[in-house]
Amino acid sequence: MMESLQYLLSGFGEALTWANLLFCIIGVSFGMFIGVLPGLGPTAGTALLLPLTFSLEPITAIIMLAGIYYGSMYGGTITSVLINTPGEAASLITTFDGYPLAKQGRAGVALGISAIGSFIGGCVSIIGLVLIGPVLARVALNFGPPEFFALVFMGMALLLGLMGKSLIIGIVSALFGLSLSFIGIDQSSGVVRFAFGQTNLMSGIDFISVAMGLFGLSELLLNAENKLGENAEKPPKVKGLFPERHEWKPTLKSVGRGSILGFLIGLIPGTNSVIPTILSYSMEKRLSKDPSRFGKGALEGVAGPETANNSYSGGALIPLFTLGIPSSPTIAVLLGAFIMHGLTPGPTLFEKEPEFVWAVIASMFIGNAILLILNLPLANVWARITMIPYRILFPILIMIIIVGTYSLNNSLFDVGAMFVFGIIGYIFKKAEVPLAPIILAFVLGELLEKNLIQSLTIFEGNLLGFFMRPISGTILAISIIAIIISIISTIKNKRIVTEDVEM
Repeated sequence: MMESLQYLLSGFGEALTWANLLFCIIGVSFGMFIGVLPGLGPTAGTALLLPLTFSLEPITAIIMLAGIYYGSMYGGTITSVLINTPGEAASLITTFDGYPLAKQGRAGVALGISAIGSFIGGCVSIIGLVLIGPVLARVALNFGPPEFFALVFMGMALLLGLMGKSLIIGIVSALFGLSLSFIGIDQSSGVVRFAFGQTNLMSGIDFISVAMGLFGLSELLLNAENKLGENAEKPPKVKGLFPERHEWKPTLKSVGRGSILGFLIGLIPGTNSVIPTILSYSMEKRLSKDPSRFGKGALEGVAGPETANNSYSGGALIPLFTLGIPSSPTIAVLLGAFIMHGLTPGPTLFEKEPEFVWAVIASMFIGNAILLILNLPLANVWARITMIPYRILFPILIMIIIVGTYSLNNSLFDVGAMFVFGIIGYIFKKAEVPLAPIILAFVLGELLEKNLIQSLTIFEGNLLGFFMRPISGTILAISIIAIIISIISTIKNKRIVTEDVEM
C-alpha cells in the first residue's frame, strides 16, 4: 500500500511536467469536443488522434489518449441534456431525465450534478486502479500461457454481450475480426497467410487502418448522411449549476452507488459503457420512493448513470494494465497505442515500466480535475459547439483521418485500407451488424493464437491440459457456462418475441 502511494507521488511529479500537463489538457479538451459532437463517441475520437501521437514520448502519448477517452465520457452529457441528442451511446440514458430538466429551466442543475458525479466516479475508479492494479499484476505474474489463453478466451466469450440483436450475426462479426488478425506471417511456422500475393499484407493489416475506418470514417459517413443539410438546434441557456438543499442527499447517494457499480462493471472484459448506465438507471428507479418521477426530470436519473459512466472508464483500465486484455472497443484502441509505442500491457507492466504506469494514473486525477473546471463554468461555451454546421466539420475531420493514417507508415496502402474498412463499417452500421466484436476479436486474436500454440506445446497437444491447471480450468469453465447461458437466453427471447407476434 505504502509502496503504491510512493509510486503515485512520483507519478504526479512526472504527470505535472509541462509537456505531459499540456497534452493532458489537449486530450481532455479534444475528448470533450468529441463527446459534444453527436455520434462520434470515445472510440472514434481516440482512433482519430492516435496517429498524431507517434512523434510523442510513450507517457505523453498515452496520457493524451486516456484524456480523450474519459473526456469524451463527460462531453456526451451536454448534448443529451440540452438538445436531447446523446453525444455517445452511454449518454443515451441521460436524455431520459436530463432533457426534461432542461425543459423545466434546470439544464444547469443537470449539467452541474453530472460534472460533480463524473468527477467523483472518475476519482473513485482511479483509487480502485491504484489499490487493485498492483495486487492483480502480482497475482498475474504467476500466470503462464494456459492462464492467459483462458483469460483471452473469456474475453472472447464475453463478447456475446456485445452481439446486438442477433447472436448469429454477432458471432459472424467476431469471426470476421478474428480472421483479420490471422492475415500475415504465422507466428509458429513462418508461413504467409491470407496475403493474396500482396506484399503490403505480409505484416498483417495495420490496427490504425481498421480502427479509424470502422469507427472514425464510418461514423462520419453516417453523420454526413443525416446531418449535412440540417441546421443545429439552438441549446437553452445554462444557469444555476447546483441542486437545491433537499436534493443533495438523494443525489449524492446515487453518485455513490453509480461509482461502485461503474467500477465493478469496468473490471469485466467484454462489457461496454452502456451497461453500467442502464443498470444504474434501473437501480435508482427501483430504490426511489417515487419511481414515477423518472422520465420527467428526476435528478437521480442523471446523477447515477453519469457517475457510473465515468467510473467505468477507470475500472476498464485495470484488465488492460494488469492482464493486457481490452474490455471495450475504446480500450482496444488504447491497447493498439501501447503496442505501437513499444509497451506491452500485462502483469510485467507495473514491474518493468512503473514510471509510465503511475504517471498515466496520476494524470487521470489531474485530467478529472481539469474536466470539472472545464464543465461547470464553461457549459454554455461547450453548448455552442453543437451549433457548428456539420458541413464545416465533415471535411476537416476527413482530412485529419487521411493525414493521420498516411503518417503511420507513409503508405497510401494504409489510407486505402482505412477507406475500405470505413465503407465496411458504414454498411455494417446500416445493416445493424455490431462493430465492437470485430475490433475486439481483431485485437484479441493474436493473443489467443500465441497463447494457444504455446500452451499446446507445453501440454504436447492435449487440450485437456487446460483443465488440469486450477486457474485456467476455472476460467475456461466460467467462460463455457457464460456462452451456454447467453445462447439459452437468446433462444428464449426469440421464442417470446415470436409468440408475441403470433398473438
